[in-house]
Parts: sequence; C-alpha cells; structure tokens
Amino acid sequence: MVASSRCASVVTAVAATATVAVIALSTTEKSLGFATGAPALRRSSVRVEGAAADGMTPIVGVASSSSQLAGADKILILIGGVAAVKLSRSRNRGRSVQSKVRVQALVATTNSAVQPVVNDETAELSFECETGNYHTFCPISCVSWLYQKIQDSFFLVIGTKTCGYFLQNAMGVMIFAEPRYAMAELEEGDISAQLNDITELRRLCTQIKKDRNPSVIVWIATCTTEIIKMDMEGIAPKLEAELDIPIIVARANGLDYAFTQGEDSVLAAMAAKCPDLPAPLPANPQPHAPLVIFGSLPDSVAKQLELELKRQGITVSGWLPSSRYADLPSVGEGVYVVGINPFLSRTAATLMRRKKCKLINTAFPIGPDGTRAWVEAICKALGIEPQGLEEREQKAWDSIKDYLDIVKDKSIFFMGDNLMEVSLARCMVRAGMTVLEVGIPYMDTRYQAAELALLTKTCKEMGKPLPRIVEKPDNYMQVQRIKEMKPDLAITGMAHANPLEAR
Repeated sequence: MVASSRCASVVTAVAATATVAVIALSTTEKSLGFATGAPALRRSSVRVEGAAADGMTPIVGVASSSSQLAGADKILILIGGVAAVKLSRSRNRGRSVQSKVRVQALVATTNSAVQPVVNDETAELSFECETGNYHTFCPISCVSWLYQKIQDSFFLVIGTKTCGYFLQNAMGVMIFAEPRYAMAELEEGDISAQLNDITELRRLCTQIKKDRNPSVIVWIATCTTEIIKMDMEGIAPKLEAELDIPIIVARANGLDYAFTQGEDSVLAAMAAKCPDLPAPLPANPQPHAPLVIFGSLPDSVAKQLELELKRQGITVSGWLPSSRYADLPSVGEGVYVVGINPFLSRTAATLMRRKKCKLINTAFPIGPDGTRAWVEAICKALGIEPQGLEEREQKAWDSIKDYLDIVKDKSIFFMGDNLMEVSLARCMVRAGMTVLEVGIPYMDTRYQAAELALLTKTCKEMGKPLPRIVEKPDNYMQVQRIKEMKPDLAITGMAHANPLEAR
C-alpha cells in the first residue's frame, strides 16, 4: 500500500517515538472486525507494503494473529486511502482491492481497544455501487397516498393482474369500496396487439368521467406497458380533447424506479401541466419572490411547515400537488421552488428546465436539524434574515430527550429502500447514533448535494465516523456485513425485516 500524504503524516508522527505495527484495511472489503480490537486478526492475515513519507524506511507489516502485535508499542490502523490490500484467505487469495475513499486513522496501545483519536477534517463521504437489484416496493404504490392528497383526482393503473393484486394487498382497500383509483388489466388481446389501445382506454375513461366526474385522470404506466411499448403519451392528448378532461401520464414502473419515485414521476408530469406565470411578474403583495413547495405531505404537516415559514415572514404561493387539481400553482421565471423529499429529483429537473424556475438546493425537513437547514436556505434565497431558528431546533430536540437517551451511542445500519436514507442517517447522527452504512437504491448527488454536505458536517461536529454510502446495494452482501458489524438497529424494507429479526 502506498500511503497517502494524510496517512503519511500520522505514520511519521507515531513512528518517531514508538515501535509501530501498521495495518491497512480497505473499507470496500468486508469488515475484518478491527473495531473490536486486535483479537479479530486471528481470522485473517493482512500484508501491507509501502513507503510512509519523506524518505522514511518503507513499512512492511505482516499480521496473522494478535500475538504478532504484542511487541509493538502502538498499533496504527489505516482505514481507506488509496490502498491495495491483499487478503490471505483461501477464497480471496491473491485478490487486490482498490479503494479511493476517506482516510481515518485510529491509534491504540496494544493493551486497549481501538478508539478513533485522529479525525481528518478534510475527510469526505465515500460512494460505492454494488450490483444488487433495487429490492424495493413497486412504485405504483404511490397511488395509495396521492389519490388521497389530490382529492378531485382519479388514478387509473394500467397493468396486469399482478399489479391489481399488489394494489389490493398493499393499500388494504377493497375495490368494491369504490376508491378513487382503478385497475385496467391488460389481457392477451392487448399484449398481442389484437385490440386497439385507444379504443379500450377511451371506453374506460368515458366510464370514469360518467361515474366519478374527476377534475383530472392520472394514468399510471407499469412494467408491462413499457415492455409492449404502449404509446400512452400519444393517446392521452387525443382522449383529453375528446373527453374535455385533463389526462396525465406517469411512468411508475418497477423496472427503473424505487417505490417513492412513483410520486416523483406523477409530480414531474403534473409540473408540466402547471399554468405559466406571465413573463413580467405581477405585483406581489409579499416582500419576497413567489415560493412554491413540491412534494406530497398530509395537510396537517404541510400546515406546520407553512407556519414555520410564516414566522420568518415568508408566504407560500402554492403546493405541488395541491388538494385540488384546479389549484395547481403558477410557475415560471422568477419563481423559487423547493422540495420537501429527497426522492423528487425529476420533479425538480422539470420545474427548472421546462418551467425555468429557480431551485433552492437545501437539506430536507426531516428531523429538527433538517427543518432548520431547510428554513435557513429558503430565507437566504429570498433575502430574509432568519430569526430564532436555533432556539426552535433546540426546543424540538428537548421535547424528545427521553428517546434520545435510548439511541445515544448506539449503531444503526440502513439497507436501502426509499431514497430517504441519507436524510434519516443525518438525523440519527445528530441524535447521537453511529451510522455504519447507508444503502440507497438510487443517489442523485446533485439534488441531494446540500443533504450530503450537512451529513458530513454533522458527523464531524458530533465526532462520529463518516458512513459508507452504497448505491444499489447487494442485499446478500449487506446481510453479511450486518452479521459482522452487529449494529444495534437495522433499517430495512419488508422483504428483509423478518429474516433479520429471526437472526
């Protein structure tokens, strides 16, 4: 291993006064148990070669058991860096693993457990990508909360019987209860192109308009419509003109998206339907530019966020989605937009590119610290000086002090399910927990840039190690890492909740 300059300075400082045993560990490898001290070395042999710094004698260290470290005054374990680590295990013999991740130095005496005492202020988050599938809920589940949020809408899911079974079981609403959504089941004639798509969809939408008379019909495209190349975007404008009712097409198939991104697809399609604001902005009674918030929240929670902004003298011009389709906000140049959820990157891109809005890139209002950062970013963008946010955040933390005492100094592992993992990890670090790994099905580093920066800042302020961020994680490998790391809490989807609990 060729030590980086940051590693080299630590090596030089320690080697000047003591006999040093140097062990390098790549964070991309499975945990070798160093967190529990030297006895874990009995399970493997690690060989490290490299020059430390400034003409220092090259360091060659071999450790196959804890007894071989007994002669050293101090142990220096380098985690990460630009490292090549060779493991002498039979199943990994001769394999070299390259890692370009953060550097964290841990120094301990041979008679004590390994404790982090050197924190690199320039350390950055590490991003890795595995080959696993998304392993999440189907994104058509977004219907379950969106049809309740948009009260004058009707959602038509176009798919197979499997989609219908999923909706019935996932939402717990029987079809005969006549909710404001329905399932259009594709039959053999539809798939083999023996039936005309537009004729069938015209018949269904005509019936929906007659029975329910909604303000908007939302077509939810599924995996099957993607595979058979059904031209829903071409059909929708024709039926929209015939039936005189808006039709929105949202692709919420499970081939590409995590389940929360179903909402993102619907809102992105809905953003394209928002009325355009006139080029010269009309006279604004507020002392700031128009502000539109995008993302679905229960009305009570949305009202609380509006009140928090009102404390700072900020008035919200509109929400996407709104409770009624007719109340969609007007957007255009000069309008500021801000998201409330980390999974709405497509909606943000649509508002910026097609509607020319100005996006406020900020952390998301998840946890007291996230809400404070969210409000501060909005105030800064609108040219308003925030007032009393620190006290508001502290009051929120004080109200849950009993729960904070339970989770303090505990470890947590996120397997990855809904794209909210980074925000939740940041909140848990602020609560005093140590985040071992953040698995996430998909990471948009531009949309979540402020969130990632706040996570890094929070870890350094709390004295916690930066977590690994693994995009599209392999669940089998994650389960093995959980077994080795032994976190106090694992956050996972329903697919793995029972197996992990059984362990």
